[in-house]
This record gives sequence, C-alpha cells and structure tokens, in this order.
Amino acid sequence: MMLVLLLGFGLSLGVTFMVIRFSRVHAHLSGDSDMSGPQKFHARPVPRVGGFGILIGLFGALVLLRVHFGEDGALGLWLLGCALPAFIAGFAEDLTKNQSPLRRLVCTAVSAVLAAWLLGAVIERTDIPGLDWLVTFAVPAFLVTVFAVSGVANAVNIIDGFNGLAAMCVVMILGALTYVAFQAGDVVIGFTALATLGAVLGFFVWNFPAGLIFLGDGGAYFLGFFAAELSILLLQRNSAVSPLFPLLVCIYPIFETVFSMYRRKFVRGRAVGMPDGVHLHSLIYRRLMRWAVGDRSAKALTKRNSATAPYLWMLCMLSVIPAVLFWNNSAALGCFIFLFGATYVILYSRIVRFRAPNWMIVRR
Repeated sequence: MMLVLLLGFGLSLGVTFMVIRFSRVHAHLSGDSDMSGPQKFHARPVPRVGGFGILIGLFGALVLLRVHFGEDGALGLWLLGCALPAFIAGFAEDLTKNQSPLRRLVCTAVSAVLAAWLLGAVIERTDIPGLDWLVTFAVPAFLVTVFAVSGVANAVNIIDGFNGLAAMCVVMILGALTYVAFQAGDVVIGFTALATLGAVLGFFVWNFPAGLIFLGDGGAYFLGFFAAELSILLLQRNSAVSPLFPLLVCIYPIFETVFSMYRRKFVRGRAVGMPDGVHLHSLIYRRLMRWAVGDRSAKALTKRNSATAPYLWMLCMLSVIPAVLFWNNSAALGCFIFLFGATYVILYSRIVRFRAPNWMIVRR
C-alpha cells in the first residue's frame, strides 16, 4: 500500500505544478503581493493557494484507501469532508485577503464539531491531572476537543512563514502518527496519515527551497485540523497510545502559539491576536542569517528565507523523536514536554538578546 503515499504525492505534485504554471492567470486572486507586513519574508509575489493541490492529492489517495479497505477505509474521506469548512475559510482568505482570524477560527471549530458528531472524535483522556477528570464528562470533553483542534490548526498557520517550515514540520508530525499507528496495529489511521504525508510532500517539492508557492491559510488550517483529528482518532481507537504522545509531537507549533500570546499580552502589552515580527522563526531569519543582511536581491532573500527553516526543523525533531520512542509512556513524554518548553524559552531569550550560540550564526 505504498501506492497510497505515491498517489497522494503524485497528484499533489502535479496539481501544484499546474497552479504555479498558470499563476499569471489567477495571480490577481491567489498572489501574495503584500510584502510589507511584519511576517512577510518573500522576495516576489507568490501564489498562496498550495492547500488546493494537497487537498486534491489527499482526496485521490483516500479514494484508493476506501477501495482497498472497504467501509473501514472510508474514515479518511469522512474526515476530509469534515475538514472542508476549515479549508474553505482559509482558502477564502487566500483569495480575498479580507477574512478575519475569528471567522477562520469559527469555521475550524465547525469542522471540529462535525468530526466529533460524525466520527466521534472527542478527547476522552489526557493524563493531565484535573483535565483528565474534566474530560470524563461529555460537554467538557466536547469543548476541550473543539478548543484543541482549533488551536492546533491556528498553530500550524502561525509557523507558516518561511519556505518549507510548516510543511516539513507537518511531515514530521504525520510520519510520527503513521509509525505509532502501525505500532498500535491501526492500519486505517496509519495509511490515512501516510496518504496525507504524501500529499504534503508533493507540495513541499515546489515550496522548498525556491518558494514557488505557499501553503496559504487554506493549506495551513487544513493540515493543522487533519493532524489534530488523526491524533484524537488514534488515541480513541488505541488505548495503549499515551494521550501525551500527540501533545509532544505537535508541541513546537503549539508552544510557539502559546508563547507568542504570552509575549504579546504580558511582555509587549498588545492584543494576543495582533501579528508581529518577533516569532522565533522571524528572529532566526533576522539575526542569524548575517551573511545576507543588507542584500535585498531576490536571490539573496530567497536563499536567506530557505536557510531559516532547517533551524526550526531541528527544533521540531527534538519533540518528534522522543515522542516516537516513548509513545506509550506518559511519564517520559511529560518530561520531554517540559524539556522542550525550557529549551525553547532559553533559545528564544538568547537570540532576542543577540546572544545566540556561535554555531547557529551563519556568516558569509
């Protein structure tokens, strides 16, 4: 069934190529021509509708799963249907540039509600004292689920700022879900995650390093939603999997979001939803890529953009690797969650004070 991976990859690769090939036709709608914002780091207008190719590639792969596994294989297609409100809201922002963050979050919450209703995808255990007791009740469990899914989707959107950053982090997350699902004997979740991974890789080829297309809000919200829901379904269907496993796997985008909210509200005294240019990935771009400071050519900016993502890939791997190794051990996973948070804060503090380790600084 590696055909599932290859089909998702091939369809996504081809459709995304066609979107790029005919970008002049739809650039007035799909192009990200505003390069003045605090989180804009590209050198030229680029299509921001990469989620479309991923959606088509995943759909084709999930149809194959449905044919192979019968009714059991339909789970992925049902989940894809539930994801449509989140995708459509994000895609509308990619095309119109006028959809509010609240509207996109509400639509993502609607997707989470649909998944809870149609698939029973509800968080029922957390191994977190207090919260674990709370989710034993139906209404709190439902609310926690909707909040968590919406939060992960928004978190993936927040880290979508540099060529290859969000896409490769999602690939790592999906790879971990695939591995653990097969370890737990859940081939349906395993192949669904593998199909999604293939579709993301088809997009990644065009996104990194050249940055020919972006995920956009549609792609980011869609992938965040899908990863969160696959995590919930994996937990629900397999009691041996620790509920802290998906938390550690997704901790980089989640911690980035929570830390950014704290920083904006309590350090800078601003609204938590106001965009700024001091995320960790933004600081790495501005303060560690010293070889390109002052060079504003398109080639230099693109190279500088692409050189930023590998730093964050390594940070993401610090959570994904132990999560895969200790997927059924909540005590170990909890320790690594704490360790990741401490590492992130120390690293951020050093870079923001211009005291980054010398090995991280790239010079000409």
